[in-house]
Amino acid sequence: MTELFPHFQVIVVSGLHDSGPGHWQSRWQRLHPEFVRVYQDDVDQPDLAAWAARLDQVRRADPRPALLVAHSFGCLAAVHSIARHSEGVAGALLVAPADPDKFGVAERLPALSLDCPSILVSSANDPWMSAPHAALWARRWGSELIEQGRLGHINAESGLGNWPAGYNYLQRLGELAHNRTLAFSA
Repeated sequence: MTELFPHFQVIVVSGLHDSGPGHWQSRWQRLHPEFVRVYQDDVDQPDLAAWAARLDQVRRADPRPALLVAHSFGCLAAVHSIARHSEGVAGALLVAPADPDKFGVAERLPALSLDCPSILVSSANDPWMSAPHAALWARRWGSELIEQGRLGHINAESGLGNWPAGYNYLQRLGELAHNRTLAFSA
């Protein structure tokens, strides 16, 4: 299978307890083996600094700009990583972020726009972040907000299969990142 985005590395940043085989992130990785996954030392212990540091290591391993595909607590680690070192991040797809207040890390996350294009996908009945709170964080981070209706936590239990709509969001993010790169190089 050919690479979806040959000019970018695509990095999968899963959430708490990782993403099992039925999760759309894992399904996308099977469809695109060139996608790289961040493996945390302890997927059951949400540690913002440690998770962001591990993502930083993965980012540095490939010189290409990165498209981050994050879910749940992985979104918080991705945003923390971008806020500390935005160089080399071309864009971020932030799906069903966990509420930073539930983990006591809100003050450690940026309250300003991220330094790259980002799309935040939320669900009206997500048990980990209310839709109004997701909209608030999307505004803070300068993310395009896509409200997906009632999909729970947008995970395997949501019954999304390969989640084609989400894959379309990734493609759009890739286009935004590519166009931004062209604009900066002109």
